[in-house]
Amino acid sequence: MATTGNHFTLTLFLLGLLIVTSLDFTAGQVGVCFGRLGNNLPSVQRTLALYKKNNIRRMRLYDPHPPTLRALANTGIRLMLGVRDDQLRDLANCPDAATNWVRTNILQYPNVTFRYITVGNEIDPDSALAPFVLPAIQNIYRAIRTAGRTSQIKVSTSIRTDLLERSYPPQSGVFKCSVNWYIRPIIEFLRDTQTTLLVNVYPYFAYLNDPKTINLSYALLQPNSGVIAGGVYYDNLYYAILDAVDAAMERILTAVPTLFSVLSEEEKRGGSGNPGGTGSETGWPTKGGGKRKNAEDVEYTTAAGDGPIHTVENARIYNNNLMRIVKSGTPRRPGRPLETYVFAMYDENLKPGPAYERHFGIFLPNGQPKYQLRFR
Repeated sequence: MATTGNHFTLTLFLLGLLIVTSLDFTAGQVGVCFGRLGNNLPSVQRTLALYKKNNIRRMRLYDPHPPTLRALANTGIRLMLGVRDDQLRDLANCPDAATNWVRTNILQYPNVTFRYITVGNEIDPDSALAPFVLPAIQNIYRAIRTAGRTSQIKVSTSIRTDLLERSYPPQSGVFKCSVNWYIRPIIEFLRDTQTTLLVNVYPYFAYLNDPKTINLSYALLQPNSGVIAGGVYYDNLYYAILDAVDAAMERILTAVPTLFSVLSEEEKRGGSGNPGGTGSETGWPTKGGGKRKNAEDVEYTTAAGDGPIHTVENARIYNNNLMRIVKSGTPRRPGRPLETYVFAMYDENLKPGPAYERHFGIFLPNGQPKYQLRFR
């Protein structure tokens, strides 16, 4: 058995190796989330036509939707497919349920290019569902392994960045002590299976909650708006958030050796080091309304004199800059293009929450673009 010191050295030596499973080293990859919480949205067929017309080569779908899965066949669009939250208990408690889920939603569509299965989206560690996330991930993974598809399909979960206790400077990122019971075994399992943690990265929310400290241009990913954080230059807030999560993951994995794994010794030899994070959602709303944490109105920011936050122009600037920054790596992952998914394809008029939640779409319900956005 390796000593703790040897484990630490080995982990540091291999940090970052597993991130290659989610990167295209020739260019950054930006997909679009296809949310369907609306009663005025275009048909699936028209939606897929928009993906093809606009060179959108990746899609995030939040739950198995047979019409969409059928339409994706032979398109070459790479899919991140979600598991519904109300299925987590069954999938965690019953391996046969996971096998059936994979058979029904993956194997039944042999001509769909599946990339990820997302088991839980932004599950609150304090919620009743939290204890079921890891065993559900494990059972889905086993079903994918039995089907011989682990080299093509990665099984993970997506988190909010408010699980971090500290995110500044990014290299000091650390998870809240209260969520370690939840996040640590997930990260260890992802390391062992060579899969990245999926992270919903929203500079918009970071700015919304701290406009006195964060410059709007930095949040909008504008060139020449970077900051020095902990002695490291950060070109934009997206990089800083992703690196803070990466640092928090590293702290967990270098703390103590892994004591338990559901994998075989052969499988465990294939995965060591920090699995890193992949952006599973990001975006900027074109219309606002709602409250900040301090209960101030969020339609305008008077502290920094930045004017309206939720505008078509800000959304255009943010998402076009996103296309640029994914081509380069973050300071912790230099030279490694990023993968992320813009939220969302359309405004969703039935989405609950503050008004801005219903105005993240890059297309109007009639299929017309809200602003010019070129997917490269």
